[in-house]
Amino acid sequence: MSERIPLDEADVRILSALQEDGTLSVAAVSEKVHLSQNACWRRMKRLEETGVLSRRVALIDAEKVGLDLVVFVSIRTSEHNEDWFENFSKVVRQMPEVVEFYRLTGDVDYLLKLKVENIRAYDAAYKKLISQVKLTDVSSAFAMEELKNTTAIPVKPFA
Repeated sequence: MSERIPLDEADVRILSALQEDGTLSVAAVSEKVHLSQNACWRRMKRLEETGVLSRRVALIDAEKVGLDLVVFVSIRTSEHNEDWFENFSKVVRQMPEVVEFYRLTGDVDYLLKLKVENIRAYDAAYKKLISQVKLTDVSSAFAMEELKNTTAIPVKPFA
C-alpha cells in the first residue's frame, strides 16, 4: 500500500479544479483557488512529485466514438496460483476493450468493465479471453442506462 500524502484545504481546491478541467494553466488554477501563481505552482509540483496528481488525460465520449455498449463481466476461477494470475492479467491488460479490471472478495474473483460497439464486439472479446485463460465461470451483465459516471474522486483534507 502506498504512503498517504497529507492534504490541506488549498491542495483540495487545486485537485478539485484539475479534476474538473485538467487543461487549466497554473495561472487559471491559481485564480480559481485564490493562491498566488508561485504558491499554486509549488503545490501542483509537490502533488505531481508525490504521485497524488498522477497524470492529466483527455476524456473521450465513448458513445460519440461508437462504443455504445458497457458490459460488466464477473469471473470465477478455480485457479489461484501466481502463474495463472500473471497470464490472466497479461491477457486482460492487452484487451483494449477492457477499461477497468478488479480482483474481488466474495463469490466473484474478478470483475471487468468493457466498452464495446455491440454484442458482436463483446462476443469477440469473450472468445479471445476464454481461448487464452482457463476460467470456471464467466457471467456478463449489459448496462441498460448510465446513471452516473465520473472520474473525480471525493478528495478531503487530512494531516
